[in-house]
Amino acid sequence: MSQDWNSLPDEEFRRIFRSWVDENCPPELRFIRKQRPLYEEVKDWYQALSRKGWLAPVWPREYGGMGLSAAKHMIYVEEWGRLGCPRIPDHGIGLTGPLLIHHGTEEQKAEYLPKILTGEHIWCQGYSEPNAGSDLASLRTSAVMEGDEFVINGQKIWTTLAHCANWIFVLVRTDKEAKPQRGISVLLVDMTTPGLTVRPIANLREEADFCEVFFDNVRVPARNLVGEVNQGWTLAKSVLGHERIFLGAPTRAEYALGRLEKLAEERGAFDDPAFLSRYARLRLEIYDLGSAFERFAKVLRSGGELGADVSILKIVATELYQRVTDELLALAGEEARYNDDLETGTGPVDAMNLFLDARAPAIFGGSNEIQRNILAKAVLGLPG
Repeated sequence: MSQDWNSLPDEEFRRIFRSWVDENCPPELRFIRKQRPLYEEVKDWYQALSRKGWLAPVWPREYGGMGLSAAKHMIYVEEWGRLGCPRIPDHGIGLTGPLLIHHGTEEQKAEYLPKILTGEHIWCQGYSEPNAGSDLASLRTSAVMEGDEFVINGQKIWTTLAHCANWIFVLVRTDKEAKPQRGISVLLVDMTTPGLTVRPIANLREEADFCEVFFDNVRVPARNLVGEVNQGWTLAKSVLGHERIFLGAPTRAEYALGRLEKLAEERGAFDDPAFLSRYARLRLEIYDLGSAFERFAKVLRSGGELGADVSILKIVATELYQRVTDELLALAGEEARYNDDLETGTGPVDAMNLFLDARAPAIFGGSNEIQRNILAKAVLGLPG
């Protein structure tokens, strides 16, 4: 079992973490333009974190994680962003791992969790479909039991980095007669299984972050079912809660604000009282977001399940990220249209890339309009 980092004073943990990361994160990966680097591009960094035992900050220590408290996790997030560390492929760490830790069998935990930590298994998430995005319960991809196997047919879309993953956890419909939320199950699928096809989708930056995934009589062992048949909606909501707290982390806004600071220093914008006022407001909003994030993270660390109120975190974080990048693009001006990276005395600033990247998070993971509906119905009790 790994060291109990929570026993250290916060600033001592910050010093240790910062020192090790600064020494071990490859310089060529710092502050890279690409928001979602592929596993092969960050493999050495992923493996270094794995060997150190620092890959899964909030997993319990008995499963190979750091078991960080909410306060320590915030330090982890802050230093990661401050040092410009690249994002690693994190569906296994942030979604599949928590799903199995909370709902998997002991055999599933023993089989899959260690392989996430070693990088042997890189996961993606099979949720959205062409006609089931924010209204996820209307999904149609089916799984029919034949002997000791499920046979899957259907299509998923907007599956992040599916072309780089070798495993996918999939929401499937196992009972077409039941009410939408009651006929859904969760299956773990090896992406080398015959009948499974992946087609990348290019985005505005000409990068293929998202994919379509097609299932044509894909056979999956029954032992790959997570939880009970037709009870997958409860598990799906649990995973979405983890995804929303992940999307609600201050990391993106913090990173973008750091880029704004660099450009503002280069161009003397801090001498403008109006800009300074807007910057200070954004900084305070990020502090507020960090406090809210810490409260929800504490629920997970205590073994609890997140409630519907976690939707507020996703709304605040994604819209704050947009406001920071709006300010960044305004300061960059016309030059951002022609140069991917704006040179400053302390390194390049990727203003346009960040501005474009900030548009999508308010849509995926359940659009912010849907999140507001969830809050209205489930938290405020307003009629739907």
